[in-house]
Amino acid sequence: MRRARGGARARCGLNKIGVAYHPKSEAARRVAEEARSRLDGRVSEVWCASAWDDEARDAHIPGTDLLICCGGDGTVLRAARAVIPHPVVLLGVNLGRIGFLTELTPSVLWDSLDDVIGGEGRIESRAMVETDTVRAGEELAAHFHALNDVVIGRAAIGRTVQFGVRTDHTTIGNYRADGVIVATATGSTAYSLSVGGPILHPESREIIVTPVAPHLAPANSIVLPAGARVAVEIAAGQQAILSIDGQPDQELRGGDVVRVSASPHVARFLRMGPPGEFFLRVGRRLNWLNE
Repeated sequence: MRRARGGARARCGLNKIGVAYHPKSEAARRVAEEARSRLDGRVSEVWCASAWDDEARDAHIPGTDLLICCGGDGTVLRAARAVIPHPVVLLGVNLGRIGFLTELTPSVLWDSLDDVIGGEGRIESRAMVETDTVRAGEELAAHFHALNDVVIGRAAIGRTVQFGVRTDHTTIGNYRADGVIVATATGSTAYSLSVGGPILHPESREIIVTPVAPHLAPANSIVLPAGARVAVEIAAGQQAILSIDGQPDQELRGGDVVRVSASPHVARFLRMGPPGEFFLRVGRRLNWLNE
């Protein structure tokens, strides 16, 4: 086991590496194919698949040590959910627009490939949340994990949703709003940030609750401690949509309760730079730095 830069421990040399890419990005597909070509013969097994091809991707994931994600943050989010429950480490290659989760550019990946294969770098562990929905006193079969956020939002344009938010059996707000965001530290730089939520350190375990455009109320966020449980109840006669990491997944109706808590799974990222680079990425993305 090698000592990684920044004090954390990286895993030993890798045996099985996967490469997933955004299927609608020709640039991402080309980089993925080149990565597979460069890795071929240097590790015991390498595979490549569209991040959207669930069947092909899921067949390869067991036993995979590292999954290189070529695309944007959405590709990484999809991969983080797909690898559950396997302890696969993710490495993001930025070919998208924002890139909070994707550390490397393709050229840096090629320059770092020997270090990656050799097990250099550090592992960054990020909290995830899980959700279930209770309807008429019964828990629905649908169960989701999220790396970024869980959003309960309006089902139609121009209509707000009325809902109540509780944490550990205490009501913290009754809102009529466009929705509510329950975000992880990773999600603190996503939708939550766009509506005024705070930015948390990426390895924090706190949960952020932020109402979206509440009617006649300030849109203040609440930061809850690690281990907190959040319940969002849709008011009678209302309709809403449950979105997991930006993907509409479940229709909600009046009386439904969406419960959000810490997931037993985490997302593991391979980072080649020191921990402070997160703040540099945020500063560059948000134009805080004059460079």
